[in-house]
Parts: sequence; structure tokens; C-alpha cells
Amino acid sequence: MAGLFSCCLDCGRGNSGHVTLKEMPAVQLDTHHMGTDVVIVKSGRRICGTGGCIANAPLHQNKSYFEFKIQSTGVWGVGVATQKANLNQVPLGRDAHSLVLRQDGTVYHNNEEKNRLPANSLPQEGDIVGVTYDHVELNLYLNGKNMNCPASGIRGTVFPVVYVDDSAILDCQFSDFYHAPPQGYQKILFEQQIF
Repeated sequence: MAGLFSCCLDCGRGNSGHVTLKEMPAVQLDTHHMGTDVVIVKSGRRICGTGGCIANAPLHQNKSYFEFKIQSTGVWGVGVATQKANLNQVPLGRDAHSLVLRQDGTVYHNNEEKNRLPANSLPQEGDIVGVTYDHVELNLYLNGKNMNCPASGIRGTVFPVVYVDDSAILDCQFSDFYHAPPQGYQKILFEQQIF
């Protein structure tokens, strides 16, 4: 009874018991996890220079979706990687720490070709490459169309990754997508901890 009385007194004094929540940070490219010759601009959404960069949020949820727009062609790749990936060495996909689609339409992991886009579906300047990941399989979309090009094999906590070289410029979309995510997939969510 005393606890109830105390609660009523606190409420009367303006102490409603509500906790102010911090605004969740935006998912963007992480300037603390990028190659030494990489340049990140446009509020963490555009990559140019030489090397790779991972996003600032791991893919904790069951089904994640994100996109990349090819602003300028060159050498590039998109996919997922662990924080152990060597972001100074392009192309990625040479070791167990990255699984990526390369500009030539091949999907590489651990220096092994895991899959390949159909020959008439190589991404060009202005195209949107969508990526889904469900903790087992990475799948690719070109301008909203499923390329039926699954690949798997990477283990551990992964992050979206993108790399560029030879004048390539790519923009990352982690929300406000150009194309609707496939059914059941959604934008990357930061893991929330409640104490």
C-alpha cells in the first residue's frame, strides 16, 4: 500500500516514471571500418576511392534487405562481411570473411566462385543492386528483379559491405529503398538493449 501511495505522490510531482529513449542511429557506412584509401561522403551513403567499407550495423535480424546504386562503373563489389575482412584489398571475396557480388556478375567467398548472375543481367551505371541476407543465404536483385543467384558459406556476425576501385562510385540505401524489399525482408535494424 505504501508503494501505491508513493507512486501517486511521484505522479503528482511530475515524475511520471517514463524513460526518455535515445533516438536510434542511422545505418550508414562506418568510417571506423574502411580501407585507408576509401572516401565516404553524402552522410555515410556514398563510397569512392579504393578499398572497402562495412556498415555501422550488423545483420542481427532474421531477414535483412539493403541496396546499392551504381553511380559510376569501375571495379566494385557488394555483399556481406565480418569485421575481420581486409578492407584494403580489392576485390573482396578472397577469404572466409566476405561474400560479395563483383562487377563482373560473379559471387565470391573464400576465393571460390559461389554463383554467377545471368549473362544478360550484369549491373550497369544507374542500376540498383538489392541484397537480401537471412543468416544462411545471400540473394541478389537487379532493379527489383530477383536474379535467383543464391550464395552461402560465410559464418559469424556480418555487416553490409561495399568496395570500389578504378573510378567506381556506389551509393548505399539502408532505408527509403528504390524498390520494395521482398516479402518478409526489411531494412537493417539496430539491436536494442533494455537494461
